[in-house]
Amino acid sequence: MQLRREVLTWQDVDKLIDHLIPQFDREYNSIVMITRGGIIPGGMLAEAMGITHVLTAAVDFPHELEIEHSKLFAWPQFIQFPAEDKLSGRRILVVDDVWGSGRTITTVKNRVSAAGGVPSTCVLHFNPYRNLFGTARPDYYAAITDAYIIYPWEVDRGPDQVLRMALGQG
Repeated sequence: MQLRREVLTWQDVDKLIDHLIPQFDREYNSIVMITRGGIIPGGMLAEAMGITHVLTAAVDFPHELEIEHSKLFAWPQFIQFPAEDKLSGRRILVVDDVWGSGRTITTVKNRVSAAGGVPSTCVLHFNPYRNLFGTARPDYYAAITDAYIIYPWEVDRGPDQVLRMALGQG
């Protein structure tokens, strides 16, 4: 079965951000952007909401496990994460581009909470069909999808572009 793909424009992303802004039912004084996908939407939201306390978190889930299915249960590795004193007592919007399985954003949310922050999750796209967390969902999302989303900042990268370059077509 071929995975449905959807290529977005910058105008599409602007509309998604415009759809998110009115949803916020409280004020946030910090944003934690999850690298790499959350950097651009997080920056756009920070600018639109006037949030200057902007932090990043980088998380990796190892893929070296022998059984393909077991990688879903791998412990996350935090490559980068804000210090607890930057999170404690703050209302924090945790931003990523998409909630697929939900592992990455849930991991970041839980660590922010453990540091004393009050996190809410926000994504441009929520894919309930891949969600590993039952009825859990992002606190805020602009759209629901079952497609593989290609954002405008990804158009000239990724496996298709690499393949074209390898074949001498790029």
